[in-house]
Amino acid sequence: MAGNDWINSYLEAILDVGPGLDDAKSSLLLRERGRFSPTRYFVDNVIGFDETDLHRSWVKAQATRSPQERNTRLENMCWRIWNLARQKKQLENEEANRAAKRRIEREKGRREAVADMSEDLSEGEKGETISDVSAHGDVHKGRLPRMSSLDAMEAWANQQKGKKLYIVLISLHGLIRGENMELGRDSDTGGQVKYVVELARALASMPGVYRVDLLTRQVACPEVDSSYGEPTEMLAPHNSDDMTEDIGESSGAYIIRIPFGPKDIYIPKELLWPHIPEFVDGALSHIMQMSKVLGEQLGDGHPVWPVAIHGHYADAGDSAARLSGALNVPMLFTGHSLGRDKLEQLLRQGRLTKDEINATYKIMRRIEAEELSLDASEVVITSTRQEIDEQWRLYDGFDPVLEKKLRARIRRNVSCYGRFMPRTVVIPPGMEFNHIVPHDGDVDGETEGEDQQPSPDPSIWAEIMRFFTNPRKPMILALARPDPKKNLTTLVKAFGECRPLRELANLTLIMGNRDNIDEMSSTSASVLLSIIKMIDKYDLYGQVAYPKHHKQSEVPDIYRLAAKTKGVFINPAFIEPFGLTLIEAAAHGLPMVATKNGGPVDIHRVLDNGLLIDPHDQQSIADALLKLVADKQLWAKCRANGLRNIHLFSWTEHCKTYLSRIASCKPRHPRWLKSNNDDDENSESDSPSDSLRDMQDISLNLKFSIDSEDRNNKLENAVLSYSKSVGKSTQKTVSGDKNEQPKFPAIRRRTHVFVIAIDADDIESLFENVHRIFEAVENEKSDGSIGFILATSLQMAHIHSYLVSKGVNPSVFDAYICNSGADLYYSSTHSEDNPFVFDLYYHSHIEYRWGGEGLRKTLIKWAASIIDRKAENKSEEHVVTEDEEVSTNYCYAFNVHKPGLVPPVKELRKLMRIQALRCHVIYCQNGKKINVIPVSASRSQALRYLHLRWGMDLSKVVVFVGESSGSSEVEQEQREREARNSSSNLTD
Repeated sequence: MAGNDWINSYLEAILDVGPGLDDAKSSLLLRERGRFSPTRYFVDNVIGFDETDLHRSWVKAQATRSPQERNTRLENMCWRIWNLARQKKQLENEEANRAAKRRIEREKGRREAVADMSEDLSEGEKGETISDVSAHGDVHKGRLPRMSSLDAMEAWANQQKGKKLYIVLISLHGLIRGENMELGRDSDTGGQVKYVVELARALASMPGVYRVDLLTRQVACPEVDSSYGEPTEMLAPHNSDDMTEDIGESSGAYIIRIPFGPKDIYIPKELLWPHIPEFVDGALSHIMQMSKVLGEQLGDGHPVWPVAIHGHYADAGDSAARLSGALNVPMLFTGHSLGRDKLEQLLRQGRLTKDEINATYKIMRRIEAEELSLDASEVVITSTRQEIDEQWRLYDGFDPVLEKKLRARIRRNVSCYGRFMPRTVVIPPGMEFNHIVPHDGDVDGETEGEDQQPSPDPSIWAEIMRFFTNPRKPMILALARPDPKKNLTTLVKAFGECRPLRELANLTLIMGNRDNIDEMSSTSASVLLSIIKMIDKYDLYGQVAYPKHHKQSEVPDIYRLAAKTKGVFINPAFIEPFGLTLIEAAAHGLPMVATKNGGPVDIHRVLDNGLLIDPHDQQSIADALLKLVADKQLWAKCRANGLRNIHLFSWTEHCKTYLSRIASCKPRHPRWLKSNNDDDENSESDSPSDSLRDMQDISLNLKFSIDSEDRNNKLENAVLSYSKSVGKSTQKTVSGDKNEQPKFPAIRRRTHVFVIAIDADDIESLFENVHRIFEAVENEKSDGSIGFILATSLQMAHIHSYLVSKGVNPSVFDAYICNSGADLYYSSTHSEDNPFVFDLYYHSHIEYRWGGEGLRKTLIKWAASIIDRKAENKSEEHVVTEDEEVSTNYCYAFNVHKPGLVPPVKELRKLMRIQALRCHVIYCQNGKKINVIPVSASRSQALRYLHLRWGMDLSKVVVFVGESSGSSEVEQEQREREARNSSSNLTD
């Protein structure tokens, strides 16, 4: 259209992202000027979105014969383009504001943390910087030597003899089994499934490792194979040479499937969150039983506790944190894919609001679980340095700069004032290379240097070579799904526009499997159609292969074909988290060309077998490919480097580094059992927001909610009914002299336990409900088979004082969980003046990462900053004050005078995490009280402690809860839990 070239320019720029136009119809303004593409610049930097229906609108506009209607359509499209650009600008501003706010908060927290520690780093302390970490995550100074020979491996194995390690891995979502994995069946059954199974198998084959359990969900429903419903599956090693000498009845690697969640359906990971406490209870019982069995088998009779619990992904990290705290053993965490990074990506796309993202992906629950994992973990394992620098640093609980300062102080044996930061370690995933034999020779000939009958070519070779006019040319191989992030369209464009490269090489694109393009997802279909149109545009017939089908088992044969033609493997993705295909290709003797963004940088640093490129620069891609294909000496050098160094990515190397990181953790286990090597603390991380959530997160067989007086009759009837069933099922009586003080707490003798966790700011109303429950049980005369536990946010002194004033015998409760789970007492008949026994071991169980006085000072500063500037007396009035009378060594209590002016609990939790202070913040007693306790402590964790120490059967426990503090986050958790209970065998 005359005079409207600028409109054509904009519209064809949009078109350049999707299906392209004929050269004849392209505007002169859109032609490439050297290496600069104005169309690509416009789409990437001005619009930034790909609204798929814009192309359809353009096609309609082109087909319109009426000039007036065509102009109207084009004008409307221009307005839409302008709106897209405005949206992008708005999102960029929002993202910049979020980043600026996060930076200010972090710098402020860092300054306060350094000020509290009274000194900054001296020059001598700056020796170990973040960049000192190698590609495999260990600092060079303390790194174990690489096993470059069989002798070195044998020497290292001899050092491990005598160890009998028990390791627990957790991966909850997806379908997990040892053989015939259904990778790609759904979004939850992907690379993580293969990784955890192979990790368990490889660890069990290492010297010194006796048993590895991979805990996952048991899925027994018609829509999946029956193998996923088997409680136990043994993972056989790949070959008998991997078997260690520590062969015993229970040694080896096992998949242990724990039943939790809906029994008859397979649900996605986003719906698993409410059921995690149920998994934790089942996993705790399994680990306790297995530890006892291993203790008996290994001869000394003492339980063999896990040396570490390793959670994979956020849901498993949440579970591992609770189990780690319940068992007092070290925790490791691998995020695989992080929630904050996904949230940032989705917000940048602009298609969904934050609320819509959260509703779809449960992203905020996932992020909180990852923060909790940081609170509890000793070591965070990543695949690449990029994951630490660009993803973990987005979290409140991790700051690489503060980590450096804390690490320096620890090396100098200087106090960190209660601050802790997990150690981040880069350990790339391992691979099994025993079955790979790199081949030399050309595509038609035999292997060089060998005089033997050649084996028939794999069928996939013929399927690929049928595309080529000259199949003997070197093959450029790309293996990726047709996803815009994989950047395959830029690769095809670079190949098509570089005549020397086209003359020297062929291009093979393995883009998954397809039957019909129309049946593919819209995104994948769009990418594939763009590639096909580029092939037509540049007339690449006979030079590009894109087969429709291939099997997973044929992928090694595809690598072999590319290597036999002296080809190159390329990964041009915009960002590649790790790049396992690069390692697979190197193992088959293929040099690589890979993106400079993400994991390939670490791989290239180790292997030195290729070139890195800017994925946005098509000329850079073409130049790198041409250089490797044309320079045979460079190709041979890259191939040799890759084959020489590939063992550094073997499972043996991975597990050696992995076990060295576990060895660096101080051993921890329950202290009352054996106290030879327990110099350390304990770790766990719940996610509570007030006094009730920590009680709600335990899976028990009955729950009563007492929030109002109109439920009193329901309460009495329910307790009466339950007591009758207990009386019928247990006819036992407690034998022995009543005046004799038993050796163990009474809770150990009970067959059923009622836990009363009803908090209120009025202690009178609390005990009204207590008396009502007692009366209902007493009427049924349970003969001592039912015990009672009081779990409350109140202090023991207040409870004792009230019981004495009312003439109530304290022994009516077998145990008292006080201060929101920070203290544990048992009733005793030794003394009427002090009828309680304090569990000292419980404090040693929960003190892991407790900030102590450093945490208390920071909390006092925070409380002083919360003031009411609108007070009636015209003076600033403090809203939060420390309650020194109630505070104990493991519970810092604060009074809230005006609950409406106090920030949400997540803000206080965030502030503590930014300063590397790990704690469990609870708003309780209707928001009039704040209790801050160890991250390992909660009322639910105290019940798990009783289960662990005294054998209290959690399936025979009834919990009464009430008095929510009004936190919206907690109310949502409670609604989710009630929804789960209504669909299970729990009764209300």
